[in-house]
Amino acid sequence: MIGLQKFLLFHLLMCLEQNVLGSEIIHGEKAPENSMLYMASVQNNRGHVCGGFLVSEDFVITAAHCEKNNLTRVVLGNHNLKKVDNNRHRSVVKKCKHPSYKTPASGNDIMLLKLSKKARLDNRVQIIPLPRTDNKLKDREVCRVAGWGFTETGGKVVNMLRAVDVPLVNLEVCKTNWKYISFNLPPNVICAGGYETDKGFCQGDSGGPLVCNGLAVGVVSFNMRKICDYPNVPNVYTDISKYLPWIHNILKKKTC
Repeated sequence: MIGLQKFLLFHLLMCLEQNVLGSEIIHGEKAPENSMLYMASVQNNRGHVCGGFLVSEDFVITAAHCEKNNLTRVVLGNHNLKKVDNNRHRSVVKKCKHPSYKTPASGNDIMLLKLSKKARLDNRVQIIPLPRTDNKLKDREVCRVAGWGFTETGGKVVNMLRAVDVPLVNLEVCKTNWKYISFNLPPNVICAGGYETDKGFCQGDSGGPLVCNGLAVGVVSFNMRKICDYPNVPNVYTDISKYLPWIHNILKKKTC
């Protein structure tokens, strides 16, 4: 029976690259309107597909794997996607995908989106600061992830932004848990939630930030394909601190 379970999980992981949309928030709560003002809904012509977060007046960070969804615009300053203020729309004029990105499973799952017009910073829209290159995170430190994704496996995206607190998972523990199901984690990742807790992200949350002590330290990348029935293996985020020179170069030049 254990051998069969490992085979099935391995098969699911091999499909990971074919259908990763990120995740929605599991066992979370609606985010207060005056909180997380950096959150962005990354959309195509059909609506929300990924999360993101504002890091300058010109740029939003999201996951590189979101590019396959034909992204066209970003919505800022709206926790409720049914009540979108048209003044908060920004077209996406350039997609700065990390040059080494191939698949979520191989890592480097990070992308900057250049906005058509600068965001207006006010009581509804704000920038979130990034960590330092020597950023230190503590095992089991409680951080926060948010998004408009599914609230259960096989569900659908929601209109109201939801958030949940998730504990960081030691990277070696995370690697061991993923390796047990025959998957080697890519480099430059952070693990949080989904393991030893019933909280984490799900489909539709990709690209959103993992926020620790007010800093955006991670980007939602992947979980066990479409399985958000936690606890299972830890959720995986791109470690922003490992990409700061590349990010700051783009923000400085305002192009890629």
